[in-house]
Amino acid sequence: MELRDLPSVDALAGDLFADFDLPRPVIVSVARDAIDEARSAIRSGSPADPGPTAARRLRALSSARLRAVINATGVLLHTNLGRAPIDDTNTPFFSNLEFDLESGERGNRASYLHTLIASTVGAEAALVVNNNAGALLLSLAALAGRDGRVAVSRGELIEIGGSFRLPDLMAASGACLVEVGTTNRTRESDFVDAPGTIEAVLKVHPSNYRIKGFTEEVPFSKMADIAHRLDAPFIADIGSGLLDESTPWLEGGPPEWLAHEPAARQVLEQGAEVVLFSGDKLLGGPQAGIAVGRRSSIERMAKHPIARAVRVNAATIASLTSTFEAYASGRAATIPFWKMATAPAEDLRRRTAHVLRSSGAIGSIVDGESLPGAGSVPGRTIPTPVLRLDGVDERVWTALAHHDPPVVAARRDGATVVNLRSVTPDEDSIVAAALASL
Repeated sequence: MELRDLPSVDALAGDLFADFDLPRPVIVSVARDAIDEARSAIRSGSPADPGPTAARRLRALSSARLRAVINATGVLLHTNLGRAPIDDTNTPFFSNLEFDLESGERGNRASYLHTLIASTVGAEAALVVNNNAGALLLSLAALAGRDGRVAVSRGELIEIGGSFRLPDLMAASGACLVEVGTTNRTRESDFVDAPGTIEAVLKVHPSNYRIKGFTEEVPFSKMADIAHRLDAPFIADIGSGLLDESTPWLEGGPPEWLAHEPAARQVLEQGAEVVLFSGDKLLGGPQAGIAVGRRSSIERMAKHPIARAVRVNAATIASLTSTFEAYASGRAATIPFWKMATAPAEDLRRRTAHVLRSSGAIGSIVDGESLPGAGSVPGRTIPTPVLRLDGVDERVWTALAHHDPPVVAARRDGATVVNLRSVTPDEDSIVAAALASL
């Protein structure tokens, strides 16, 4: 293609409108960039055609557009698919977000939600922010202060998805990291004998890995004793958001895969001053960071300037209120995450057989496993019958992902695997239709 052959922006955009259901300004912008790049390439002696370039970029944009998908991976809290599935029917158009209906004056944001959370876990007070990293940042800044020395076990200097590292967040808060112990063994004496003044002690649950073998760690109760001896607040970041290790909302008590997972109520009872956890993991709610604990510490956090930067919006408050009201009223078993996690294997096998039979797909039902996901309960799985599909792994997986709506399956040992534990029964027919299209 020569320079004189390049189409105008309007002409190229006009050709693309029929193939892409995207806003006109987006298509025009992509067309303009593609033509500019083609012009530069031609001038440098390279062949170029802006049409295929623009179409390829618009396909990528269309694919990235937020839309509903069917999670057939068996990862219940799939970080890339939005973590905990929630029912977002409780978000009001207008609301009394910061309005006191009694006095007609400005009210306190999320005051009901904070009281609800505190009463549900047995804390003096609670505070909600945008995510758990925000809660940790705020707690360090407010309770340790700038240049405050915070003692942490070397075995808990975590890195999670997106290259988030605890030392980096601590530096951003203004606090100073004091590493104690070793990677695999940390004792009480390591904290007590740490040099200098310690302004806070922090215990971080390693939610996305396990250290096994020749190991030793300081339990929550002993950490509280250490903090008392050092006259420093004890911050416990339990991460996953399990509220009560006895899971009173589940018949038969806690499932085996929850063993040894720390829970907010029990960590508070063991003496933590502030407990931090996520809203969109085992809690089963929206993305949020939740801090519970002593009223004096929570108030210090609420008054810190960072609190304004990490506060949540009305939609999150409404959704999180619905989630905690389910726990408070004994209805937490109806939360989508818990319904999926506790679905009986025989029910899943029956559903999987029906999907396979009705779709006419070629595959077999085999014993598999599901993951809680999102760094929750690492190393633990939930036994689950799954559908293993015959055919070339990538072709089958891609065909399902390109279905409307997309069905995202798992890839295991050269095969595509459909796991219905992370699929609602109402979505079974969609999965069957996607399989039939193969």
